[in-house]
Amino acid sequence: DWALGRERYWGTPLPIWVCEATGHMEAVANYDELLAKPGVAGTEAWETAKAANPELPDDLRIHKPYIDQITYDSPKQLGARMRRVSEVIDCWFDSGAMPFAQWGYPNKPGSAEQFEEQFPADFISEALDQTRGWFYSLMAISTLLFGEQGGEASEETPTVYFPHPFRNCIVLGLMLGEDGQKMSKSKRNYREPNEIFDRYGADALRWYLFSNQPPWTSIRYSEQAIKECIPEFLLRLWNCYSFFVIYANIDGFDPAGTLKGKVDQLTPEAMAGAADYRPVRERAEIDRWILSELYRTAGAVTQMMDSYDNFGACESLNQFVDALSNWYVRSCRDRFWAGEMTQDKSDAYWTLYECLVTTAKLIAPFVPFLAEELWQKLVVAPFGSRAMESVHLCDYPGGRPAVIDETLSQQMALAREIVSLGRSARMSAKLKVRQPLSRVEIILADKRYQAWLERHESLVCDELNVKAAEISDEPEKYIDYTVLPEMKRLGPKLGKRLPALRKALAGADGGKLLAEMEAEGRITVELPDGPVELDREEIQIRLQAKEGWTAAQGKQCVVVLATELTDELIAEGYARELVRAVQDRRKEIGCEYTDRIAVGLATDAEELRQAAERFADYIKGETLAVALGFEPIAGVEPVHLEIAGFKADLYVKIVAIK
Repeated sequence: DWALGRERYWGTPLPIWVCEATGHMEAVANYDELLAKPGVAGTEAWETAKAANPELPDDLRIHKPYIDQITYDSPKQLGARMRRVSEVIDCWFDSGAMPFAQWGYPNKPGSAEQFEEQFPADFISEALDQTRGWFYSLMAISTLLFGEQGGEASEETPTVYFPHPFRNCIVLGLMLGEDGQKMSKSKRNYREPNEIFDRYGADALRWYLFSNQPPWTSIRYSEQAIKECIPEFLLRLWNCYSFFVIYANIDGFDPAGTLKGKVDQLTPEAMAGAADYRPVRERAEIDRWILSELYRTAGAVTQMMDSYDNFGACESLNQFVDALSNWYVRSCRDRFWAGEMTQDKSDAYWTLYECLVTTAKLIAPFVPFLAEELWQKLVVAPFGSRAMESVHLCDYPGGRPAVIDETLSQQMALAREIVSLGRSARMSAKLKVRQPLSRVEIILADKRYQAWLERHESLVCDELNVKAAEISDEPEKYIDYTVLPEMKRLGPKLGKRLPALRKALAGADGGKLLAEMEAEGRITVELPDGPVELDREEIQIRLQAKEGWTAAQGKQCVVVLATELTDELIAEGYARELVRAVQDRRKEIGCEYTDRIAVGLATDAEELRQAAERFADYIKGETLAVALGFEPIAGVEPVHLEIAGFKADLYVKIVAIK
């Protein structure tokens, strides 16, 4: 049962009048019905108040204190009066009555049409505690009023489905403080939202809440997590935009220059009107890939949002921005750095521009302020009134099946996995990313894309900073596999046989057991008292690189890096560290991207000096240096460096501007 009454002042008065003599109760439907009761009195309380203040809305006449003054004759006892009970209705009854009460249904003219058009609601959402509040009141009142529409149970239809007041409902988890307890004013275990907005911005908090975990799980507030989402997503996307703007300004790339007329929402179809915008199919493979990923993401995000899955949508957006930043932009730097505006370079600009503009539309519901800033700078600034004035007025982008290339997506995903595994292998061997290595051996689980990978050897080598890449069919040359039993699972299963299994696995050929598991989904191990079958959940297969190698294993491949360093490789590693130091110094002294510099390296370490001399052209080319000397530069404050234990002073001076 639901105790509807509440001892409160504010709220909807319970429309129940009780006989002061007999206790007889009556429910009154509306104010007109109340005024029609015999011997009604007390309406002067409202009339007096209205006369004193004509601005009082007439709706107040049915609220306290005026409604409490109205009484009428009891039908059960002569001379007795009917008086209203003192309680107001539970506010959740008001909320549950919302679907029809908001229209004045059924008495207000036109309310039936409005109600039928809006009922049931497409979507509602509240936290878990509303299962006994709003969610329950909506269901209870809807069933009470309209349950008969479902008909009666019978042998043919044993279950009667009552009309639900909503089609979709997300039950949110609770918001917890950093102490793990539900946020509460009394506990003060929360931060004022304005403090977070002022420090990190509203978009950072929004992205954290949307992307941190599914909405139906409780969210434990973490200021550190809010801080981390800025570089992991917001700043990463902004850096892609900054990269585009810097080089577009240098090269004079202007999307509005060759794209005439009204562009409105700047769709791909509108961009195609530019004189130098080539069809996607005619562009470089890397361009086709990132545009395929863009519209795969757009389709996936749309589908997930249609299913009310904002967490999955954010994950797709996060993956795309990572691909754009850490793969496309990194892989295309040389194209943007090229001297002349070739068609290939123009393709790169249009591709990155389309990615940024479309991404601004995709992220608009999640991080509206960043989305609007990107739109204003990328679209409104160059096109002015020819373009839509706000990203939030644009249609949401969907997928473009003609541009999506699933095979290319899978091929590039393999290349990215190889690079990711290679970096993991470097970390396990404590080899810096800037230290060149002689080669990488790639062992593929599926040979479908071997030919494609061989054609893109240079891409993998560049990203992994290795001199050569080879695909190997002989993993035994580089790695061993160790097979261990899962003790918690196999202890109860095997009992006293477990020590014998451990001994058998220790002496087995791990590679053969892995192949058997991949082929059969299980392995058979011979024990002194008979064979035992084991599935994937009952063993661990660990990879161990042989001496001189480091390895990492993924879903599609094993990547093995040679760890032996020659003098040439070590010297090149020093040169790359010097490049990083010079680039950092360029930023510190405020160099523009086109500024030319002179570099001085003063050191007693012959190893550093020889490395700088040997790779002088590389260092100068990467840093826009017109000179590289080995003496201090007069009037320039040095930066003190330490590379591989060798100390040096670095001097950087702007000498010319292109």
